[in-house]
Amino acid sequence: MSGFFVWLAGLPPLAQVPVVIAVFGVVVGLIVFFIEVAPRAGRGYSIMRLAVAVLVPVAVIGVLGVQAAAAWVLILGAVLGGGMFLLDLRARKGNGSLLQLAAFLSPALLLLVIGLVYPALRTIVNAFLSNDGTQFVGLQNFAWVFSGGSTGFIAFVNTIVWVVIAPVVTTVLGLAYAVFVDRSRAEKVLKVFIFMPVAISLVGASIIFKFFFAYQQGKQIGLLNQIVEWFGGQPVSFLQHYPLNMLLLIVVLIWTQTGFAMVLLSAAIKGIPVDQVEAAQLDGANAWQQFRNVTVPGIRPTIIVVWITISITSLKVYDIIATTTAGQNHTTVLGYEMVKQIEILPPQSGHSAALALLIFVLVTPFIIYNARNLRKQREQ
Repeated sequence: MSGFFVWLAGLPPLAQVPVVIAVFGVVVGLIVFFIEVAPRAGRGYSIMRLAVAVLVPVAVIGVLGVQAAAAWVLILGAVLGGGMFLLDLRARKGNGSLLQLAAFLSPALLLLVIGLVYPALRTIVNAFLSNDGTQFVGLQNFAWVFSGGSTGFIAFVNTIVWVVIAPVVTTVLGLAYAVFVDRSRAEKVLKVFIFMPVAISLVGASIIFKFFFAYQQGKQIGLLNQIVEWFGGQPVSFLQHYPLNMLLLIVVLIWTQTGFAMVLLSAAIKGIPVDQVEAAQLDGANAWQQFRNVTVPGIRPTIIVVWITISITSLKVYDIIATTTAGQNHTTVLGYEMVKQIEILPPQSGHSAALALLIFVLVTPFIIYNARNLRKQREQ
């Protein structure tokens, strides 16, 4: 591929244009042929598909720059293409649908393998290796995470606190806003103000609250400490006292996510059938009984989705810690500690991989529960 561009660059400028157009036309023609002509039934078209299945992987590998010394890779590509052709013969009516499917999905699958699957497998392997990656240490990295007093254990405990507090408070506040704001005359204006923090990045929100909690000697620049002084109190270094600092940082996430919860829950409430509400009113149910027996059961799937989404966000939180305290004063969490362990000198790759794998293990139950919830919704 690089040789072609070198050759093309050596041509006169006016000669480069028709060459580029011709190559583009050939590529488009091959794509159209593969989509419209090759999938037809018949022996001749089957031979064409066999040629495409075998030669395309070889050509792609060659274009990517695989040298002759790695000819086994070319052979493997040809074998995989031939195997796809054999599978294609079992397709419905033998019309080449599997080959088309593979052609359209292969770029996305390749990017997933390179950007997701391989890094995930590599991280799993590193979690059981030493920090320099030279020897197998078994569960030693996980023993470090759960050993009392280690930064890994502090990060794990803090993360659990984040996951317990932030999703519950955010969901409750979002539901309260959704119920009361929907009944307000200024519904649209209030929703704009409540949703506005969602548009702010976590880094921006963290900077705002860092100034809000700021403490210094002399004249205060932090609003919270200035209010304390107005009432005759002494300024407090809020972000240096554990566990107060951690709870105040959780407030940042709650502030940025409450508007998101409100919007989803408000839309779900508006989707409750009117006849159910009217039936409850005819039965003499008061506002609280209507909310408990009609509204909440009607929007239960949405409540679960909101809670799970914010729980996963809490498990992965990094920006807030990095921007405000840099993990000091016992405020570190799994996401921040994972990055910190790989950035310190010397890099602790084993500890970092163990923390990453632990985050994955903690996130998985939420994903499974959400999938089961969606499946129940479809069945209903």
